[in-house]
Amino acid sequence: MQINRHRHDVVVVGARAAGAAVGLLLARLGHDVVVVDRAVFPADTLSTHQLARTGVLALHRWGLLDEVLATGAPAIRQVTFTADGETVTRPVKDKAGVDLLVAPRRYVLDTLLADAAVAAGAHVRLGVTIDGVRLDASGHAIGVYGHDRAGAAVEIDARFVIGADGLGSGLARSVGARVVERRDHGGAAQYAYFDGLPWTGIELVAADRALAGVFPTHHGQACVWVCTPTLDARASRRRSSTHEDAFTALLSRAAPELAGRLRAGRRTSPVTGMLRMPNLVRQTHGQGWALVGDAAVHRDAVTGYGLSDAYRDAELLAAALHEALTENTDEQCALAGYQAERDRVFRDVFELTCALAAYPPVPEFVELQKQLGQAIDTQSADLAARPLPGERQLTWV
Repeated sequence: MQINRHRHDVVVVGARAAGAAVGLLLARLGHDVVVVDRAVFPADTLSTHQLARTGVLALHRWGLLDEVLATGAPAIRQVTFTADGETVTRPVKDKAGVDLLVAPRRYVLDTLLADAAVAAGAHVRLGVTIDGVRLDASGHAIGVYGHDRAGAAVEIDARFVIGADGLGSGLARSVGARVVERRDHGGAAQYAYFDGLPWTGIELVAADRALAGVFPTHHGQACVWVCTPTLDARASRRRSSTHEDAFTALLSRAAPELAGRLRAGRRTSPVTGMLRMPNLVRQTHGQGWALVGDAAVHRDAVTGYGLSDAYRDAELLAAALHEALTENTDEQCALAGYQAERDRVFRDVFELTCALAAYPPVPEFVELQKQLGQAIDTQSADLAARPLPGERQLTWV
């Protein structure tokens, strides 16, 4: 049997947010990197996709924010928050060099980032399923194996193997990455897309045991969502004949004014989401391998911070791999440095996410939201002050 086999500096399994970003940055640094994904882009995925300031800043740092806006994703310049009958609208302030937010559809955003990685020199191979990690006699990762859409065997040798393949990471299982922290996982998030209405910005509505909201996206549409405890979401499903009816019931309870407005619009998608969202942290690296994005840390969607986490951590991992590949730093020291820095910067938002996903009384929930805003500002300021990996090499016209 003929095997399609190649050797690279780095193989990244997963070509979406974190994976494409790692591939992009390493390719700009001159490394030989291949990024593989079982999907064929453009393809959507189950995900919140409103980028917090940290995520928008990452796109700006990589020279991609203007390209994202050019796809038709609207620049979001105001946020409206409603709780206990009081509504406050505030502009998105200019902080850390960013004065807007954006919520591009994932089938647009992920394709754009993968294309940028290819333009930088990365090899992006779509429609390739990775079945496992190859280890040498000492247990060191030396590559991956799998198959393409035609069923042909694929083997990719690499000095480093990176798992960016999401919450259910097959790569994490293959290398035996441990779950080192597991927190309550009682939160649910459901969403659908609507058009036919004016969308002026992000809307958040805090209610008893719920957070609902809106973020404008492509084609004049908006993603309308509701986060609740898992028990409430399942109870609503049991009482309703369809997922759409269950979603409408939850939204009507949490945000009746928003639900009323939607009657004048048109739902353009099925209702989708997750009824049970884990909050967990995995072992982040080992001999010749590392995890990034949801494969490394997964958190409830109530804070909508997954993409921003993924982009920030992609920079941290790319910097560590660059140091190891250029032999400026020992491999294990470089990867341990990545984990230490990741652990330092992710903790505040992770803890706030777990606290919000417990849905405390509304006044406490609102206070946690304020703390979340401060934590995001701190993280974006930290990222803005951080040099890009191999900053001298990361230049473009």
